[in-house]
Amino acid sequence: MTLDNYKVVLYRNEPDGWVAEIPAIPGCYALMATREEALAELDEVFQMIAAEYGDRGQSLPKDSTEIVHA
Repeated sequence: MTLDNYKVVLYRNEPDGWVAEIPAIPGCYALMATREEALAELDEVFQMIAAEYGDRGQSLPKDSTEIVHA
C-alpha cells in the first residue's frame, strides 16, 4: 500500500503549526510549521511505519476512515 491508499487529515494546531495525520494508522502523524512541511513529514513517517510493518511481515491496516460533513 502507498500513501495514496489513505485519507489524510490536515488541521491547524493553534496557535501556530499544522498537523497532518493518517487516522487509519496509529502513530502516523506529523506536526510542522506549515501545511507543506507537515505533509512532507507525514510522507516520511508513513514510509518509516510501512517499513516497520514490512519487517514484521505484517500488512498495513486498511483505511476505514469515513469523512462526514455536518
